[in-house]
Amino acid sequence: QLQASGGGLVQAGGSLRLSCAASGRAFNQYTMGWFRQAPGKEREFAASISRSGGRNKIYADSVKGRFTISRDNAKNTVYLQMNSLKPEDTAIYYCAGDYARNEFYIPMLAQEYGYWGQGTLVTVSN
Repeated sequence: QLQASGGGLVQAGGSLRLSCAASGRAFNQYTMGWFRQAPGKEREFAASISRSGGRNKIYADSVKGRFTISRDNAKNTVYLQMNSLKPEDTAIYYCAGDYARNEFYIPMLAQEYGYWGQGTLVTVSN
């Protein structure tokens, strides 16, 4: 089970850090990702991180250089640090997880993730 938190209202240029806590065992065997869905739009990929949380991370072009995904396997938690936020970042943010066959399994497609959190709303005002 995944529980996302940390969303809120922030002004453009501000920062937020989202957290996603996982329950259960073997969190370090799961690749983790963040997706977002803006009003009236389809869910889109934001970032993903390998099961170890090392250098293997992928970012969508729209967030690259502004967002950072990380994880703490000892705390069963994945984070999304969001800086230089823009109004177009307004969305519900979802964390997702899937069993990782190896360190290089870092999917970007929503359908490849088997576990989803409930979402946390991020609103960026002008």
